[in-house]
Amino acid sequence: MTIDDLKVILKVAEFRSITAAAASLDMRTATASAAVKRVESALGVELFVRTTRQLRLSNAGEKYLPQCEQALNMLEQARHNILGDQDSVEGELRLAVSSDLGRNRVLPWLDDLMENHPHLSLRVNISDSNIDFYRDSVDMALRYGSPDDAGLYGFKICDVPGILCATPAYLEQHGTPSHPHDLASYNGLFYQLQDIPYDIWTFTRGDQQFKVRMRGDRTSNDGDLVRRWCAAGKGFAVKSCLDMSDDLLTGRVVSVMSEFRPRVTELWLICPSRQSITPAMRLLRDYLQMKCAAILKDLTEKGILPKGSISF
Repeated sequence: MTIDDLKVILKVAEFRSITAAAASLDMRTATASAAVKRVESALGVELFVRTTRQLRLSNAGEKYLPQCEQALNMLEQARHNILGDQDSVEGELRLAVSSDLGRNRVLPWLDDLMENHPHLSLRVNISDSNIDFYRDSVDMALRYGSPDDAGLYGFKICDVPGILCATPAYLEQHGTPSHPHDLASYNGLFYQLQDIPYDIWTFTRGDQQFKVRMRGDRTSNDGDLVRRWCAAGKGFAVKSCLDMSDDLLTGRVVSVMSEFRPRVTELWLICPSRQSITPAMRLLRDYLQMKCAAILKDLTEKGILPKGSISF
């Protein structure tokens, strides 16, 4: 049993197919099958349950594979540590990122990062759904909200204020509200997760809190689509200021009732464990922190975010 055999095992688990794993690794199916047999023989257990239609992990496989992946990650991290120089950062970044922030901000940043570090490669999972690190074959996820699983590890990138926003044209046509209670008569644009629309909007001013149940004609589980509707003048949206930053800075949309603040969330880069952290991940963390800080500074200097509302 070799390290290469273990890499085959992980690919078979990822694709649930020896044939697909072999194709991914550019080897013959028979070679991959032999690697699986060597590992199972060395362990004395079957890692996979094989049927005529599918292949799935056995109970032993479910216990062994995560630890096997962790061990290989530690070996890879040790190899990178020997390089020492950050200019030599290499390897594959397997990143999950939300649709809006990912498409409109993070992907261009990643292009720049890879130009400066040509030995990096990239695999991106763009989705607003919750990520399962093992099932979705990603090493890290950029997500709003701190990790709620004690088994995960992460780096906080920044605090992110929410923004109530609409286009100047929509406000000219429908008027500008002055209090959260006025919003009930306007059209809301809603994000939904697991078929639950976020149509109750909460605002704070000092020690006061205001909750408004909104009505609207558009709902989506894709945050980018909600942003596009807002920028097209279809109604009001409550969005992350990072998601809306380009629209806000160019004036396509404007912040409304800034004295009433939607909730502030946090942006985190999370990974399965401390052992899975690589020099490439630390490089990405530092780069994301720098880019986000620059945007928050621009939003503050242009008066879109109140001064002193956030540190960066």
